[in-house]
Amino acid sequence: MTLDQMRPGNECLIKKIAIRNKLGQRLLDMGVYPGLRLKVIRNAPLEDPMEVELDGYFVSLRHEEARFVEVELP
Repeated sequence: MTLDQMRPGNECLIKKIAIRNKLGQRLLDMGVYPGLRLKVIRNAPLEDPMEVELDGYFVSLRHEEARFVEVELP
């Protein structure tokens, strides 16, 4: 399952980041890395972007970016 498929209120664990270019590095720089637990807070009215909580801070990601983050339910 990928992060873009998660709905508000869902919690998950990041398994893998499936991209290795500048976008992959950008996700790592924002604190999105394997082994981290996150919670989906909300989607924007038109579904994009989505807001997630990571280690006590909030990050907005486009669904286009979130589809490269593989997650699993706890």
